[in-house]
Amino acid sequence: MKLKNILEENAEQLYALMRIVIGILFFSHGFQKIDRMLQGTFPMDNILMVLAAIIEFIGGLAIIFGWKVFLFAFIASGEMAIGYFKSHQPKGFWPIDNGGEKAVFYCFLFLFIAAKGSGIWSLDNIFKKKYNGNKFKEYK
Repeated sequence: MKLKNILEENAEQLYALMRIVIGILFFSHGFQKIDRMLQGTFPMDNILMVLAAIIEFIGGLAIIFGWKVFLFAFIASGEMAIGYFKSHQPKGFWPIDNGGEKAVFYCFLFLFIAAKGSGIWSLDNIFKKKYNGNKFKEYK
């Protein structure tokens, strides 16, 4: 069996695995910020940083478990875009030069996840029972 066939036959599972892994990575950023808040070493006077911590923590969990993925991935994409233009873009035009590659990558990956939806292995799929096995579909 060809590798291409194996990947195509398992595309739904690979997408779900990607969504979960990306959710774990995003959650870990939020967890780190929340932990710093509890230790008193986080800039609590910076409302955008506090909001980023909340989005990353809650949004990461929602994306991991596949709950309201469209909403949380879309918000996460926006957070990453704002983070890029606020923190990285002023340092230079190209993301490779201004250190913004991760922010751009996350921004577009979350936009893709928002467009594709929860997929299989998700709470949305379990609770709504509306997953179409041939297409990724978001549930409202």
